[in-house]
Amino acid sequence: MRVPLSWLGEYVDLEPGTTAEEVHAALVSVGLEEEDVHTFEISGPVVVGQVLDFVEEPQSNGKTIRWCQVRVAADGEKAADGGDPVHGIVCGARNFFVGDKVVVTLPGSVLPGPFPIAARKTYGHVSDGMIASARELGLGDDHEGILRLSTLGLDPEVGADAISLLGLDDTAVEVNVTPDRGYAFSIRGIAREYSHATGAAFRDPAEAVHVHSAGAHAHGFSVTIDDRDPIRGRVGASVFVTRVVRDVDGSRPTPPWMVARLKLAGIRSISLIVDITNYVMLELGQPIHGYDLDKLAGGIVVRRAHPGETLVTLDDQTRTLDVEDLLITDESGAIGLAGVMGGASTEIGEGTSNVLVEAANFDPVSIARTARRHKLPSEASKRFERGVDPRVAVAAAARVVQLLEQLAGGHADELGSLLDTAEDAEPIRLPNDYIPNLIGVDFTDDEVRGALAEIGGAVTGDGDALLVVPPSWRPDLRDKSDLAEEVARIVGFDRIPSVLPVAPPGRGLSRAQKLRRGVAQMLADNGATEVMAFPFVSEAQNDLFGSPEAGGVAAVRLANALDATTPYLRTSLLPGLLDTAKRNLARGLVDLRLYELGTVFLPTGAQLGSAELPPGAALPSDDLLAGLNAGIPAQPRHLGGLILGNVVEKQPGQAPVAAGLADALAAVQQTATAVGVTIEPVQSRHQALHPGRTAQLVAHSADGPRVVVGYAGELLPAISEELDLPRVVALYELDLDALIAVAPADIVAGVIAGFPAATQDLSLVVRDEVPAGEVLAAVRDGAGELLEDIRLVDDYRGAGLPVAHKSLTFALRFRADDRTLTAAEASEAKLAGAARAEELYGAHIRE
Repeated sequence: MRVPLSWLGEYVDLEPGTTAEEVHAALVSVGLEEEDVHTFEISGPVVVGQVLDFVEEPQSNGKTIRWCQVRVAADGEKAADGGDPVHGIVCGARNFFVGDKVVVTLPGSVLPGPFPIAARKTYGHVSDGMIASARELGLGDDHEGILRLSTLGLDPEVGADAISLLGLDDTAVEVNVTPDRGYAFSIRGIAREYSHATGAAFRDPAEAVHVHSAGAHAHGFSVTIDDRDPIRGRVGASVFVTRVVRDVDGSRPTPPWMVARLKLAGIRSISLIVDITNYVMLELGQPIHGYDLDKLAGGIVVRRAHPGETLVTLDDQTRTLDVEDLLITDESGAIGLAGVMGGASTEIGEGTSNVLVEAANFDPVSIARTARRHKLPSEASKRFERGVDPRVAVAAAARVVQLLEQLAGGHADELGSLLDTAEDAEPIRLPNDYIPNLIGVDFTDDEVRGALAEIGGAVTGDGDALLVVPPSWRPDLRDKSDLAEEVARIVGFDRIPSVLPVAPPGRGLSRAQKLRRGVAQMLADNGATEVMAFPFVSEAQNDLFGSPEAGGVAAVRLANALDATTPYLRTSLLPGLLDTAKRNLARGLVDLRLYELGTVFLPTGAQLGSAELPPGAALPSDDLLAGLNAGIPAQPRHLGGLILGNVVEKQPGQAPVAAGLADALAAVQQTATAVGVTIEPVQSRHQALHPGRTAQLVAHSADGPRVVVGYAGELLPAISEELDLPRVVALYELDLDALIAVAPADIVAGVIAGFPAATQDLSLVVRDEVPAGEVLAAVRDGAGELLEDIRLVDDYRGAGLPVAHKSLTFALRFRADDRTLTAAEASEAKLAGAARAEELYGAHIRE
């Protein structure tokens, strides 16, 4: 909300010289948020001039300019810039005449832009200033010609300060208005808040309006409220006031002071009648709509739209209406979207002479839905959806009538109407000890009563509680906690002590938290980037990547999904990682190493939300709570990763190294090390991964059970192509909760060996179908305690081997804790491992 200070000063006392910053500070102290300061960004000398003479001079470019002689000071006086009282000025406009009084920007002045003015040679003359248009002054969009002051009804003295004359010396403060404080979308509301902050005298503009006889007793115009919201069961319009003003001269100009105030408030001047309705809306917070009375067909009916009904709104758009839309109609059909935008059929135009003024109060929810449904936010809907004072409609209509009489030459008619079904606010019981207990400050009884009365509340009662009836402009005050906040706000937030709570002694992060953070830090330290994807996926994504833990149970479907194409909660992190990779590839990032730590949602089979809650404030039973909890899906924390592109970039002497399954398994092993467990990959299958390059991940600690905690592999090439991803995309996903569950209580660093190691290689020939991981496990088991490490270093298939066989070469490292091993001891352990592999899988040592 933008508030011109000159306008604010009409309804609350501002000390002379009060700055915008001081007004902002006062408003911030009562809970409004400071936004900005707005000015016309114009500086003088800008004066009133009178055209004495001009000569039209055609130019070679086809344009005709006027060489003007303009008086900018009274006879015998110097001009404001220190020059002669008559200045020669070149002007390209042709809409003025000799004798016209105009706005002259003299050398040294600065116009909005900024656009500094100086004497300069142009078209063969030295132009000593500029005759300004409305747009150049920042007053409007009209740039067709210069601003003639007579068209504004002004006849000032030559040489007078045009900045103050046109209201261009005003300043506006802008504050952010939260949705619960719609009353602050008006000068009336901001003036009241400034009064609360400073104690300055407040004058309610609604009470100051001279209510005409037509405003108090108008009757005879037919208005019918034929509506009940089909969703909420509430009437869409609780107040509807109409007034008629006849013989209005809509061709009259809007006064400069009104144009300037509207401009500073963020609203452009359109025409006098429309400007008056906008001015009153800003002043009182009550949206006003004006109809051309002669274009109306019969009376007004407020109703919901019929199926398929259309309306051409003031922006010349034909809109197909919804049955929930609240309409203003006459005998011809819809003539306006109530509280949002009027219709073109009854629009006020240049020929309008009789005006029907409407001031109504509409249901906030209905207006908000209509504005969003049609993507049609407006100044009116912005106020209605936050709540408008239902008791200000009569005064607002009367204020419009008053201004139409004063500025447009109209006169009030007896024709009009007043329908008022708005209910008074219910009293709120406020126990005497409630505010001190909630706020932590011992406010006196006088302070509480005074603060509640100051905001407009009617306070009664004594004993152990007060009864407070909120004012009509505060629909946000619904219970005692709202009243407590108002007392704290009005008395002063500075009364609330700043006391930092003392944290109770504890053990810091839990074991699981430490391990999760350790995993995330380890992955980041190794070059991966953490991402966070939306947990919403399509049914196809869940079917393709769904975790085996889901057990075939249907995924959780959202009742009100943000996107209809992704209405399910994820059972895997991989769809989100793939979407993120696709988005980054489209932006030129071709080498990616991503990971995400997040929850997945695995339904238990129970029906979500199937238990019926008890009515009112009754507490749910233990059985009911157990039923509700049973319907909540399991939400284990998973770790997902994706690697694509090159893991080693091309450089001098180094060919690029492409990512693959080995990199995914390396990330898995790093995770296992961070948690303190061992993870073994076992050849497996997954519906979304390459059948020959997929591993099931089995975790165990030194003496713990073996648990399947996830899988790793390369994405099927067909899926990669469908997603516009590279052919090779390495993926892994771990159930981090399950991994932490098998981790040891403490991660103990291994003892640094004090004796040298003995290394040997072992090549075994086995059938093709025997997984290398199982052969490795057999060798490790057979080799015994002396085997410190074993790695697969080669998988050969080709000449020199039997058909359907392969040669697996392992690098083995042996070490003893108490002595230096001999070659014979190492060879004996190696052969024991080979024997175990032969026993289990028929493997034999390659010759």
